Amino acid sequence: MLYMALKKTVVGPLMSRLVHHEMQGVENLPQTGAILASNHLAFCDSIFLPLAVPRQVYFLAKSDYFTGTGIQGAVSRWFFTAVGQLPLDRSGGAKSQASLDGGAQKLQEGGYLGIYPEGTRSPDGRGYRAKLGVARLALTQRVPVVPVGQIGNNDFQPSGSNKINLRKNGKKVTIRTVIGEPLDFSEYWDRAKDHKVQRMVADKISAAIRELSEQEYVPLYASDVKDLMAEKNISASAAVEELLNK
Repeated sequence: MLYMALKKTVVGPLMSRLVHHEMQGVENLPQTGAILASNHLAFCDSIFLPLAVPRQVYFLAKSDYFTGTGIQGAVSRWFFTAVGQLPLDRSGGAKSQASLDGGAQKLQEGGYLGIYPEGTRSPDGRGYRAKLGVARLALTQRVPVVPVGQIGNNDFQPSGSNKINLRKNGKKVTIRTVIGEPLDFSEYWDRAKDHKVQRMVADKISAAIRELSEQEYVPLYASDVKDLMAEKNISASAAVEELLNK
């Protein structure tokens, strides 16, 4: 498959030359299907997490990557499909559920599904509140959740930017991918549709990720912060302060 070929012959060798990538906890990965739940600092998260995992990781990628027009849209659609990415409609409701169903199928086939519980990249490097999709999938599909902390990715690719930094303080950028022990939520499987249970499970997953990533917690949705930043043309810290003081 193109995924493994790119990983072994192109992406892996290239990234090993550009950055120092430390990988911890690979032994924690289960042999069964599992959700790999990671913090989200930069686009490159979807590069470094798969490089740390021996098996293929399927990601729910935003549907924009699959719906573009013209040559660029066709190339984007071909590439993301070829490497096993699954389109995620983030508009909510039935469309979002249909997207999650695609991820559920991969889990039932014994695959690894990569999810960013925050739903979007952090606007300032801090950890934000998890959305409920990760909890619903874990409970309905009855699979373990492996928390993953990614550290230093925003040194390589700053938040909100496509710029790449190869050096920090005169040295090659160091990125750490820390894979935690699987979280078992089997005691809640029979309450998979309970909103309070979903919220509790999502919060536990989020807390486990932050313990690995060493991020400060912001009790807000990152998407709400980004919306306010765009609406008022203000910084992330200003948006956070305004929302917390409402």
